[in-house]
Amino acid sequence: QVQLVESGGGLVQAGGSLRLSCVASGGTFRMYAMGWFRQAPGKEREFVAAVNRSGGSTYYADFVKGRFTISRDNTKNTVHLQITSLKSEDTAVYYCAAKFLSDGRSRADYNYWGQGTQVTVSS
Repeated sequence: QVQLVESGGGLVQAGGSLRLSCVASGGTFRMYAMGWFRQAPGKEREFVAAVNRSGGSTYYADFVKGRFTISRDNTKNTVHLQITSLKSEDTAVYYCAAKFLSDGRSRADYNYWGQGTQVTVSS
């Protein structure tokens, strides 16, 4: 019902910045809370950030430490993850996810997932 396509990943030096994007199609975008997760090599997928339906409330994992910003534009069916001061440990595949109605931080609660975009930080 909902398709999510991430973009914006790539290779960046430590200390640099990236802006990830996720475009949703199908369904009704404003009915879904949106989240970003990531999966590093050898690790399980973990929560990064979430934003509620209106964009007025955001939630972040502790490791973000102020470097990540999630936002959404309901007129464009798009959610973004802005990352600054990238560290090598940020290297991972970043996934966009949609959760019907209420926001959440558990991967099990999300209904739809994108295919991910690779972020690689060199140092």
